[in-house]
Amino acid sequence: MKIEFYDCVDPALLRFSVIVARSEGKLVLCKHRERDTYEVPGGHIEQGESAEEAARRELYEETGAIDFTIRPVCAYSVEGKNRVNENGEKKYGMLFYAEITRFEHELHSEMERIELFDELPAALTYPEIQPALMQELNRRT
Repeated sequence: MKIEFYDCVDPALLRFSVIVARSEGKLVLCKHRERDTYEVPGGHIEQGESAEEAARRELYEETGAIDFTIRPVCAYSVEGKNRVNENGEKKYGMLFYAEITRFEHELHSEMERIELFDELPAALTYPEIQPALMQELNRRT
């Protein structure tokens, strides 16, 4: 798996928006209903949607965040087969950082629940990608 980071890329290349989020100083991670692992909120950018619009939508749907600030960090690419990339071709995404101050009580997605962590747990949905995103965020902030 090859992960690269960029200050900018052509927005037309972007397929995903991923958000590293914190609340009260802790990482906000999602637990999917069908998996025993945790992941940062994020997902596909829909037709006609900007990367930031997708990030805001996904953050709300997957965490219930209703009061937050969000900012872009960098673009990234992942090359290699994984759960969402069967052929392993290079795919681009945008990494965002959010501070959440208030959540709804109900989630509006396939997520079972959110949990707050001091650091990334061992049981990650994307164990090669998520730590690299965290490391890059820490490097840039």
